[in-house]
Amino acid sequence: MEAVKTQFLEQAQRQLAELLDQAMWEAVQAKPQQNNPPLSTIPDSRSKTRELPPGKRKVFIIRKSLLDELMEVQHFRTIYHMFIAGLCVLIISTLAIDLIDEGRLMLEFDLLIFSFGQLPLALMTWVPMFLSTLLVPYQTLRLWARPRAGGAWMLGAGLGCALLAAHTAVLCILPVHVAVKRQLPPASRCVLVFEQVRFLMKSYSFLRETVPGVFCVRGKGICAPSFSSYLYFLFCPTLIYRETYPRHLHAAPHLLRLPALLAQRLRRDAAIRRQDVLPGAAWTGDQLSAVAGEVDQGSQGKRVGVDWWNSTSFSNYYRTWNVVVHDWLYSYVYQDGLWLLGRRARGVAMLGVFLVSAVVHEYIFCFVLGFFYPVMLMLFLVVGGLLNFTMNDRHRGPSWNVLMWVLLFLGQGIQVSLYCQEWYARRHCPLSQTTFWGLVTPRSWSCHP
Repeated sequence: MEAVKTQFLEQAQRQLAELLDQAMWEAVQAKPQQNNPPLSTIPDSRSKTRELPPGKRKVFIIRKSLLDELMEVQHFRTIYHMFIAGLCVLIISTLAIDLIDEGRLMLEFDLLIFSFGQLPLALMTWVPMFLSTLLVPYQTLRLWARPRAGGAWMLGAGLGCALLAAHTAVLCILPVHVAVKRQLPPASRCVLVFEQVRFLMKSYSFLRETVPGVFCVRGKGICAPSFSSYLYFLFCPTLIYRETYPRHLHAAPHLLRLPALLAQRLRRDAAIRRQDVLPGAAWTGDQLSAVAGEVDQGSQGKRVGVDWWNSTSFSNYYRTWNVVVHDWLYSYVYQDGLWLLGRRARGVAMLGVFLVSAVVHEYIFCFVLGFFYPVMLMLFLVVGGLLNFTMNDRHRGPSWNVLMWVLLFLGQGIQVSLYCQEWYARRHCPLSQTTFWGLVTPRSWSCHP
């Protein structure tokens, strides 16, 4: 009876949340606009850029983070305090061991110095990437939003396309060129590749949400969104553009938790380094964006901090682990795929999501580590895709959650082990002659130093 009660309450809560989201969206749509309507909400059934059904669009509403609600429970807050106490004991233990064994504090910063080498160069490279993202997409929209009279609009449209081509070249070529030419270390490369992917996703979202309105209106100009809204979007921890977001300042408590998280991670990397293993392989953009999502000021139809750790299926895990990225993939790959291919092509659209995500994840690993070894690609696309369809939402119960965690641990261990082997194989067994097949063939398969 307790299990039935819990399941009933969870189902009722989900249905109530969906009803509230729908009511909130209808209230927003029913509110009369003071000025011109937003570009992304101008309907035109004749246009190829028409929007998807309203019920499928993400709506930002104010909600408490799940961590905020959990911290209100004294038992959970005590567990959180226990982790802080454990961190303090770990620090004291480390200091005591250094003083007893070495007679001094062993402040080993070699790992940080190596990983963040040439950081000023990476930050200098970031500046033109940011300026291009700040100016080009917005200026392109303004050029396309001009009145369509004579050849002036055609000239502006062509100039806008040229600006977008230059913007894409800056984001795609510049960081790769700097990283390869100057041999940046892993952490400095992370700065460039994470910002590169973020700027590309934000630029696409801004244009995808605003350009349809430009082509839906014939013969007259449209007021572009304010520059301040676009500037805020570039720094707001979301990848879905809206002209306004509900603002609920509950970020400070989570920001205060970041030092503890980073300290634990740095200590873990130091411990790994002592075991002669490549550090930081598992700290990817997913973890960073998941932490950033917890300080977001609104959610898109669902909580930002969803209890993904309770998932009993991989399909639910993929939806809730990184909601910020999932919403972008859902809106611009899955939904647009259904719009282009038809509602019956859900499987194809879902495979498209896995393909895009797997390729981007593999590209990030290749960029950061400096070599191509498609472990992430195979695990994410092949194994992850199969688990998404086989371990679906029909599976319930604690045993499925245990199985999910076992598979996650195995997958993480395989990635760290194989990438570490390849990292050291490429340093102990360099190629005598650089060839294409030598670059793409795993060196760990033939390296026996």
